Amino acid sequence: MDVFSLDEWLLRQYMAFARSFVRIRSTQIKEQVDREYGGRRFWPEPLIQLNPHFEAGGSIQSLIGREGLDPDCARIFRDGRAHPDQADRTLKLRRHQEQAIGLAVDGKSFVVTTGTGSGKSLCFFIPIVDAILKAKRAGEGPRTRAIIVYPMNALANSQMEELKKFVGEADGALSVTFARYTGQESQEERDRIKDNPPDILLTNFMMLELLMTRQSKVDRQVIENCHGLRFVVLDELHTYRGRQGADVAMLMRRLRARVGNPQRPPVCIGTSATMASEGDDGDREKVVADVASRLFGTPITRDAVVTETLRRVTDPTRSADHGLAGLGEAIDRAAEGNAYDGWGNTEVALDPLAVWMETRVGLAMSTRSRVAARHSR
Repeated sequence: MDVFSLDEWLLRQYMAFARSFVRIRSTQIKEQVDREYGGRRFWPEPLIQLNPHFEAGGSIQSLIGREGLDPDCARIFRDGRAHPDQADRTLKLRRHQEQAIGLAVDGKSFVVTTGTGSGKSLCFFIPIVDAILKAKRAGEGPRTRAIIVYPMNALANSQMEELKKFVGEADGALSVTFARYTGQESQEERDRIKDNPPDILLTNFMMLELLMTRQSKVDRQVIENCHGLRFVVLDELHTYRGRQGADVAMLMRRLRARVGNPQRPPVCIGTSATMASEGDDGDREKVVADVASRLFGTPITRDAVVTETLRRVTDPTRSADHGLAGLGEAIDRAAEGNAYDGWGNTEVALDPLAVWMETRVGLAMSTRSRVAARHSR
């Protein structure tokens, strides 16, 4: 086998495949694309990012007393990494998660706009499960109390697996049921959802529209099971723009009119990694609140926009902005390739190069002294 010929053949095949989806009519654009492919640029350069360290909040156990969460939340939301002898083995939350739970417990609609990997789904799953547990303890009958709308089926599938990790493995807790209704289900599964309404329904906006408009017995019963809806969630809120955003906004209003309780309207929750980037913190929060209010058709105030708060990992008394003694030596040491072998978190936190990376590349202080993530490529 001639490995160089194989390499050329693979590249030609990939180029033909990648270019087969678009026919470029503009001569100037085609020439530019040809130059890029001629330079063997088939994919972007690697993206290097620093993982943010979010400010810690309380645990699920602490919120049972402070926020009044149902005691079974402690059995459901467990920290799988906790030591068996640890007194509090419930999930340790981040500050923005704790803030979101407090808003939901108070019955306030809100938006969570925090970075990727910040645990946005727990911001609505925890209060939803809490409300379901309380309703069952009060003797309420079976019905769907929360609808979570995803822009893509892949997200709904992923979130269903996350729910299984908590709700499906809780010992001794009241049962919390959930189901997916996205068009991937068999007729048998749909009939089961119709006859046994899940507490939480995971769907997409297209299927929710069909549930609201189709006249089949199954679809009509599935939506009827949602009467008295307590929560409606729009995940990835920033994807609903333009005409699609207008369609979803109308869908939210029709959903509330059909299955909502006017005396106790559902809590509307939106999540997004990015919504607005211009202006100061107050301006951005106002923009996010205004957009969410238009989408849901319900007032969401600026103070109901939950943002992330990051915390320094390295020595907070040192910064690249004020000079770092020993930085040159640290760079030379890092260039050797094994400089950090055997180091723990304490040693790394004091290292001048680590301090430089975090304060010059990874983080920037905002005008309100909150830390905002800034990624480097």
